[in-house]
Amino acid sequence: MRRFLLSQTLRLVLACAFTSVSFLSMARPAASQDTPIISGGVAYLGGTTKGTTVYTPTFMPVIALPITDHFLFESRSSLVEAITPGTNGKSERTKLNRNIIYLQMDYVANRHMTFVAGKFLTPFNTYNERLAIIWINNFQLAPLSFPIGNIGTAGTGGEIRGSVFSNDKVNIDYTAFVSANVTAPQFVSSRAAGGRFEAYFPSSRFEIGTSYDHMFEGAHRDASGFHVWWQPNGGPFYFRSEYSHSTHSQGYWFETSYRLSQLGGQDSEIGRLQPVFRMQQTFRSSPDATDGLPSANTQMADFGLDYFLPHEVRINTSYSREFSSTGNGNVWKTGVIYRFLFPTWRGK
Repeated sequence: MRRFLLSQTLRLVLACAFTSVSFLSMARPAASQDTPIISGGVAYLGGTTKGTTVYTPTFMPVIALPITDHFLFESRSSLVEAITPGTNGKSERTKLNRNIIYLQMDYVANRHMTFVAGKFLTPFNTYNERLAIIWINNFQLAPLSFPIGNIGTAGTGGEIRGSVFSNDKVNIDYTAFVSANVTAPQFVSSRAAGGRFEAYFPSSRFEIGTSYDHMFEGAHRDASGFHVWWQPNGGPFYFRSEYSHSTHSQGYWFETSYRLSQLGGQDSEIGRLQPVFRMQQTFRSSPDATDGLPSANTQMADFGLDYFLPHEVRINTSYSREFSSTGNGNVWKTGVIYRFLFPTWRGK
């Protein structure tokens, strides 16, 4: 079985690496100061959710390719193999998922306005754009309320984003999008529109924002939400939170983390540790089997412990307890993640 898992993982990595290199070989060399960047992560994740164990080798490459001073091509994809060990003498079951997470062309008009065309991440609240990446996320599982407002994580169409106002005291940013009804493989999206508006205060490192979107298909759902982030100056403490509301359900989550870097420095044995806690709840106002949320009111407490190794390697472990009228359950997760980042050639 170990040989099977390693061979499948190796094929997973080589396939995506070959795709990235092939793409870059077709691109015309840019100026040295506009060096294309290849980044991403490789992870071996595993866990047991209410008695079911699944291992998921994952390869998630990212490419950023400047074309001129104003145009930037960027894309992120994922190859994930889900391996379910067999029981009672049965062989394991495997499933390989290939997904283009986003693939877009950006036109930077000026410091206040950037136009985006292609498949882009839905800009609703913060988790989808900022925390869902394997080398950033502290927990393997997304929050229970994540499906609200995210129209399947991505839209295909157009987006405009930028800064309304910025000075030493406050940065005010905006994002607006329109997504089309697309059925092509890897670009499936629904007809929707919405956006996000947020303010960041550099002196206190505090951010607050609000989001809204509307679906023009199916039940024509409206979704609204707001988020609050805070990282106090002078300490490795983070606070992140979201609230989301839709037609048939609502929910919230908040997450805190504290890296013990003040005990001997961030490169000491104890300074590499980061305890994490997340609390979340969803509330069902009326039945809806299509919104992606639990069918009954649910609350969940997540306890995590991350360990940062040298050379951009991290070990994540977590335990979660779910409480619901449909049944309680335990969730155990662990994983090893490696983050890589390098230019395709030497720049200035």
